Formats: sequence, structure tokens, C-alpha cells
Amino acid sequence: MPQDTPAAARDASWLARNAVDSLPDGALAAKLEEAARLGRPMRVKFGIDPTAPDIHLGHAVVLGKLREFQDAGHVVVLIIGDYTARVGDPSGRSTLRPMLSGEEIDANSATFQEQALRILDSDPRKLEVRRNGEWLDMPMIDLLSLVRTTTVAQLLEREDFAKRWSAEEPISILELLYPLLQGYDSVAVDADVELGGTDQKFNLLLARDIQRHYGRAQQAIMTMPILAGTDGKRKMSKSLGNQIGVTDPPGEMFGKAMSIPDEAMEEYYRLLLDSRSPEGSTLEAGKLQGSSARDAKRRLAHQLVAWLHSEQAAQDAEQEWDRVFAQHELPQEIADAALPAGETVHVPALIAEEFGISRSEARRLLEQGGVWLGEEQLGGEDQDVAVSRADGQVLRVGRRRFRRLKAS
Repeated sequence: MPQDTPAAARDASWLARNAVDSLPDGALAAKLEEAARLGRPMRVKFGIDPTAPDIHLGHAVVLGKLREFQDAGHVVVLIIGDYTARVGDPSGRSTLRPMLSGEEIDANSATFQEQALRILDSDPRKLEVRRNGEWLDMPMIDLLSLVRTTTVAQLLEREDFAKRWSAEEPISILELLYPLLQGYDSVAVDADVELGGTDQKFNLLLARDIQRHYGRAQQAIMTMPILAGTDGKRKMSKSLGNQIGVTDPPGEMFGKAMSIPDEAMEEYYRLLLDSRSPEGSTLEAGKLQGSSARDAKRRLAHQLVAWLHSEQAAQDAEQEWDRVFAQHELPQEIADAALPAGETVHVPALIAEEFGISRSEARRLLEQGGVWLGEEQLGGEDQDVAVSRADGQVLRVGRRRFRRLKAS
């Protein structure tokens, strides 16, 4: 961008890099210019419903962008959707989400906030954490005023609603309310900018209409790409088992990053490490081959661990990875697993209990030769083994899961 470009436009261009949408055109620059003129920071909103206890690198794409706004001197308003979680965000859904209990929501809220602060600056001058139950537990008269802002026709323009309507599938009134409640969040916190994933574009734009209805200035919006999981294809998700959690132990995080397909590396560098690493914005992973690709992946794994843990943790994780996968030695630290009482142990049940996978998945790994007991590779016929045979041995499942077995 030319040097004579106004500062607000340059800053907006920098903050919007890697985003999918920055709408309306020029709105972010106008917000930056207004904030500078008034001598105040922008209020940058991001809401998350605590429907799961942990967050992963898919969430970190947006959280990292929020950190950039903080580093530029603005205030992030992190909204924990303890109230909207009771409704269930229909974005990208073909069915009604199950209702969570209040206890589940409260527990998930605490965990999410703690994990988000691994990425966000916790300085109270740069971070405001709110729960939307503060304002959404409203009198009926206020709710009626809110629903008057939007027509059913507007809501049915939304892609997921439109598909379900065409397929004559049920859409609950509760789900139709969700975009309005999210939009009211922007009114309640005086949002200048709102961030979200690409699946949130409809909701973010609708919030502008709701702000206008309440006589507030309309927010600029920014949507960020959806990060692929470690399979390089599907959206990162704990339910798909392709996630890297922001609180995963350093060794596990390093190992998962090393499993990412070469063609997905550029996306990880760009969306997660662009502002932290000189390689991040220039790596063209699709052109890398052989040792170059392996070196780039090691840098990626190292930098992710250093970012979310520490440089020392990254060095230790890399050394441990070399020890196990390059030198084919056992990890230095292996957790113990108690064998059940009796003469035999059912291997799929043991694997499922120790590593949090289903028994069917454990049986599949056995049949594919992905399970080792000491130096012996087990097979599909090894569903049950003698406790005396397993006692003291190291059980290895796949490349990264280890347990040292001990009889009760």
C-alpha cells in the first residue's frame, strides 16, 4: 500500500489481512479513523457459546486476530454466551442442537475463558469479559421490541434455514430467535467491530440492522476462514478427532502438528502464525518436497508449541519427538495404566478407556496392525490377552499413544 495512504486505511488493511470478509467496504477504516478522532479505542466484539469444555486451533484463528486488535490498542469484548448457549446456534446445522444444562454451561464457560486467555491479552484495559445473560434475561416487553426488528423472510434467507425450509425439515422458533439475540449482544456492549467465522456472516450482518433499530452506530464485521483439522480436509472438530487443543500437552501438540498433510501447512502458518513468524506469510507449502517439507513442518510444530506453551516446552517436545519417531525409542515419560483384575484383559476395552476412543475404533486399530504390546505387534485375533503377558509391557496405539501396563 502506498506510503501516502491515510493511516486508518493502512491499519485497516493490515488488520483485515487473511480475513474472508471485511464489510461493509471501507467500514473498518472509518471506524479506526473515528476512534482516533475521539481519542478512544475501538470495541471489538467476539461471542462464543460454551457448548464444549475445550477450545482448539480452529477457535485460535479468531482469537489470534482479536489479539492483533488488542496489540493495536483496541479493546476486545469477549462475550461468553451463557444465555444463547441455552438456545443453540443453528449456524451450519441441519438439526436442532441439544439443550445443555446450566451446570454444563457454567463449567464450560469457566474453561473457555481460562483457555482463551492463553491467546488474548488479559490486561483489563484491553479485555472485557461479559456474559450475555446479563442483558438477555429480559422482560417480555423488551423481547417483543427485539423481535420487531426482523422479519421471518429475512431469517429464511439464511442458507441453513433456507435448506431446511426447502427440505420441509423442522425449524424451531427458538432457533429463529438466535440471530436476534446475538445481534442484541452488539447493542448491549456498543460494538464497533464484530469478528466471527465465515459461518457467522449472516448473524454479524443482521446485528447491524438491530443496532440501527436501537439507534446505535452500526458495527463493521470481519469473518475469518474455517481452519481444517489435522486431516487437512474437514473442519477442525473434537467430534471428528482431527483437533489440536490449545491446552494439549506440548508433546501431543507437536506430534499432532507433525501429522498435518504438507498441503495444509501454508494455511496453518498463515492463519495461526502470520503475525508471529517471518516464515508465516511467505511459506508456500505446496511447493515444498522431501526434507524441505519436513523442516517446514518441524518449524510449524515448534512455533505452535512455543506460542501456546513456551520456547523451552517446544524444544523439549521436539527432542522427544525425535527420540520416539526418528530414533524409534520409547518416550522418557509414560503414564501407567492398571490392568483389570482377572486372568485376561480385553484389549479394545483397555484402549478405549485409556485413550478416549470407541471400542469399535480400537478394534479397527488392532485389525490394521496399529497396536503394539512391548515389541510384539498385535492383530485382529488379539482381542483378549493374558494379564501375565501384558504386565510390565508398554502398550503403544498408533504413533503417539503409550501406556505402561501394570497388574492390579
